[in-house]
Amino acid sequence: MAGKIQMIYIDPPFFSKSNYDAVVKAAGTNIKHLAYGDKWEKGLSEYLKMLAVRLYLMKDLLADDGLIWLHLDWHVVHYAKVLMDEIFGEKNFVNEIIWTYKSGGTSKKHFARKHDTILVYAKGPKYQFYPLREKSYNRQFKPYRFKGVKEYKDEMGWYTMVNMKDVWNIDMVGRTSAERTGYATQKPEQLLSRMIESCTREGDICADFFCGSGTLPATAGQMDRRFIACDSGSLAIESTIKRLARQEESFQVFDLKPNGKAKIDAVVEVREEEIPSSDKRLLKLSLVSLKERELARTVEKKSKDRVKQVLKDDSLQMVEGWSIDFHHTDGVHRPEVIFVRTKGELTTSYEKIIAGKSPICVKIVDIFGNVVFERIEYEGNNETENR
Repeated sequence: MAGKIQMIYIDPPFFSKSNYDAVVKAAGTNIKHLAYGDKWEKGLSEYLKMLAVRLYLMKDLLADDGLIWLHLDWHVVHYAKVLMDEIFGEKNFVNEIIWTYKSGGTSKKHFARKHDTILVYAKGPKYQFYPLREKSYNRQFKPYRFKGVKEYKDEMGWYTMVNMKDVWNIDMVGRTSAERTGYATQKPEQLLSRMIESCTREGDICADFFCGSGTLPATAGQMDRRFIACDSGSLAIESTIKRLARQEESFQVFDLKPNGKAKIDAVVEVREEEIPSSDKRLLKLSLVSLKERELARTVEKKSKDRVKQVLKDDSLQMVEGWSIDFHHTDGVHRPEVIFVRTKGELTTSYEKIIAGKSPICVKIVDIFGNVVFERIEYEGNNETENR
């Protein structure tokens, strides 16, 4: 993969010394759960070391004519600029993008902080870049004509099309936005699409190594780019998988974490019926129940009682999604069907006509991103439970 990625976008923790929650839903009630922590025991040096190590690796992966976009804010962007100059070279600096937005919160001690900074660097002197255009308004009056300059008019007045500037005014993801996932610090698709359009073509590979809610892969998929997305948090990974599944994207999941004991238990019912005059059978799989082995400390204290009540009333409300691999032969989960909760509803059973017998693997994900795999060796009607 070295030298193959055309665009890298990363939105790492901002060294804000805070923790960030995701708001997930179960049975119509909101539950707060830690998405990721941005606190560093050894301070700024630990943070910058983490970032530098990853930037060196990303440089190796970036194409010779590729661009890397580093998204930060006022906390450490000035330190990160020095790192980027050292790793990618001062001469390969391309842009400092200011993303300005409206949001709540003011202060009596300083001007309201309403922008993020995105540092753009190339790997070498020649890089792929396609200037974007934007409207430049000339108030209500038609300007003097210049040779070769086209003028247009809309409800805001007369304008010409000019090369886009480095200050981008794009709204944050609103509470009622269709793309909202509930993941903390989610970035809008419009912001990512602008970056992708400016430096890639269809079929190029885009990557995000702090993928969070999955905005980069989701947007890249919509724009017919290939994508790579990574994160160390299970909630981020499962949020991204769910988002891509809803878009019906084609993708593979590689989990490099060591196998540990699952944090959840699930019961899956398997029923098998013979089809008369046929060597095929009707197989029906149904989710029966889910149990949290131990509520994580990352669940807000107030939310724990709500979770316990949901588990008691209808434990399947805690399931965010599940998938089935009907030919699980080499330890790799290759689902034939994927079900994700949409508008509070989730399909909990599936029927398939099959011939022959092979191991089945069912993957179940809860609202916190916890995962359990159920391997089923079926012989007639049975129920299986993870151990």
